Amino acid sequence: MKNFFYAAGLLIFGLCFSQETSSKVKMSFFDGIAVVGYVDHGAFINFTGPNVSLTHKNVKFILGMLPSLRIKEDHSTGTKNSPIMPTLGAGLTMVYKKIAFQIPAYYNSKTADQNGSWKVGVGLGYSFK
Repeated sequence: MKNFFYAAGLLIFGLCFSQETSSKVKMSFFDGIAVVGYVDHGAFINFTGPNVSLTHKNVKFILGMLPSLRIKEDHSTGTKNSPIMPTLGAGLTMVYKKIAFQIPAYYNSKTADQNGSWKVGVGLGYSFK
């Protein structure tokens, strides 16, 4: 009887853990992806931050936060802002092999002459992992 339980346990274990998974959902704080791109008449440099990702074969889809440096010249009169500003965006990144394509969205806060609004951009990058 003891041998029967061992054999049944091995059979169940083998059936449960021998299946190949084709896609998986994973949460991560950093994926090793650097991206540069264009948004709202300026550039950005970011590294993917906390995110939820889905991997299917050679393609990885990432939806998450994008800690960034936005590079944009301030054309306003009077006191000017710094051309390089840290900001946080959100967006979708797709990685195929080592090439990353990104669609980020950044919020521009309200100023004296403009209402606050979301700006969507596009970026291209490299995955180090």
